[in-house]
Amino acid sequence: MSDLSSLYEAYRNVNYIDKKYYERYDVKRGLRNQDGSGVLAGITNICTVHGYVMNESEKCPDEGKLVFRGYDINDLVENAVAEDRFGYEEIAYLLLAGKLPNRQELTDFCKVLDENRELPPGFFEDMILKAPSKNVMNKLSRSVLSLYSYDDIPDDTSVEHEVATAISIIAKMPVFMVDAYNVKQRYFENGSMYMHPIIPGLSTSQLILSLLRPDRHYTDEEAKLLDVMLMIHAEHGGGNCSTFTCRVLSSSGTDPYAAYSAAIGSLKGPRHGGANHKVMQMHNYIKENVRNWDDEGEVADILTKILNKEAGDGSGLIYGMGHAVYTLSDPRAVLLKRNAQKLAIGSEYEREFRLLETIERLTPELMHSVKGSGKAMCANVDMYSGFVYKMLGIPEDLFTPLFAVSRMAGWCAHRFEECMTGNRIIRPAYKSMVQGKTYVPIDKRAES
Repeated sequence: MSDLSSLYEAYRNVNYIDKKYYERYDVKRGLRNQDGSGVLAGITNICTVHGYVMNESEKCPDEGKLVFRGYDINDLVENAVAEDRFGYEEIAYLLLAGKLPNRQELTDFCKVLDENRELPPGFFEDMILKAPSKNVMNKLSRSVLSLYSYDDIPDDTSVEHEVATAISIIAKMPVFMVDAYNVKQRYFENGSMYMHPIIPGLSTSQLILSLLRPDRHYTDEEAKLLDVMLMIHAEHGGGNCSTFTCRVLSSSGTDPYAAYSAAIGSLKGPRHGGANHKVMQMHNYIKENVRNWDDEGEVADILTKILNKEAGDGSGLIYGMGHAVYTLSDPRAVLLKRNAQKLAIGSEYEREFRLLETIERLTPELMHSVKGSGKAMCANVDMYSGFVYKMLGIPEDLFTPLFAVSRMAGWCAHRFEECMTGNRIIRPAYKSMVQGKTYVPIDKRAES
């Protein structure tokens, strides 16, 4: 095998840039200002993510709000729940069309989704079954990108093709996900594959549970709770990493398959959609190391050790707490907690739900006493999302893929907006620190 030690050493040394230069040149690392607020990089009519107010240039905490096309997420979710109906399809239509559908428009939209669920002939065998992936997100990304090969006019950027492609991908994402999971189970976990046929007329959440469960059985309550999960994850503004990724690629004029596939790859990262795995790992650690989950003192002790980097993964972080935008509350976490409680109370999961409530309640005051932080902190959506999936019997391998299934509607809306009004490739500047060097002929270069 060739010796690559020099490249390994170069990776460590050449790629390091002293942080003092970021301060000297006022570089917005992560496109974030010093106070954590985002650098203004665009304008959108799709979504508002509100978590603080600026008062005389000072960032002040505020209750979180999430608004889709002018409609508060609380109104969208709570009305669907009150009317005992599924709401994700309505939200997907809202994001794509900019308005709430009437009954006939929603019926027609659901019918079009139904018509687009089936994968192209041979797609499952060639693109999913062959070359199985240990990570479902990678297979989702590959599957979306592979649809390019099945499209007669994949580079067509007309309105008709963009809309048709978006609907096709939104419809197929749940099928990609479950198929990829089944193949992973068979090849890497020595498990069984359950390849159920698609049942027409199901909502997206019903379809997922129907395809995922060996016996295809699920309750209406379970499907409605999963539907809430899909609704709250459908969109979160243009500045989040995966959506911005989609907009960056779209600004180059590339095809929709490439843009959406890249967004999935971005969401996979543990600092973005993959954060829910870190939350679950921490929760499991706490459950294993706290004998009495109802003892707040014992829970506080383990949280203090985690904050002091004496326990957990050594990061000093309480995963599931804090957010880049939200300060006093994350409306998604509030909604999810409320709906999760309905399923948890009176079940085997009630004690665990109470434990999560305790972690949420104690962490802000411990952050203040242990680290001296006066920063407002709230539970984010990941605090309860993994717990909900667990109650629904959904494997951890699918936590982030479900996020992608839901968020595809938001990505599509942002691509539409970028293609329609962006009209300029996204190209920020980087300050170069490279000094001029004199070329040395290869025979006169020193040995490393």
